[in-house]
Amino acid sequence: MTIGKKPMGNLTNVVKLRGGDTEKMTINVGVVDLGQIDLLVQEGFYSNRSDLIRTAIRMQLQHHADTVKQTVARRTLAVGLQHYSVGDLERIQAAGQTLRIQALGLVRIAADVSPKLARATIESVSVLGAFQCSEPVRDVLADRISNS
Repeated sequence: MTIGKKPMGNLTNVVKLRGGDTEKMTINVGVVDLGQIDLLVQEGFYSNRSDLIRTAIRMQLQHHADTVKQTVARRTLAVGLQHYSVGDLERIQAAGQTLRIQALGLVRIAADVSPKLARATIESVSVLGAFQCSEPVRDVLADRISNS
């Protein structure tokens, strides 16, 4: 995460990272591949289709781990969950700063954050993963949100 144009001192603790949050994803699979998946599930290699797909995804991510790590560092992305509360954004506003949110994972703006406060404190949002906020906040930030 980059906060404004200068370091925020002790306000950098705004970021709270953790894993475990999941998002649904829809994929199209050929019928032969699907049959092979079902066969492996029937034979007990995996508990269900999702288990196989999650395992395959993890294996591919492990295979490309160095590339992901280098890219995250190059782009200065925060990894994991970032949650911004009203208090977090009010502290940033009081310091005369703005946020440039750059993340890989989940960024969540608390439901009670007003559109006015979000607009005043969030300069840009770039998330590889998921961005969750109220519709009014999403509307006022629409011109500042990119999926890079």
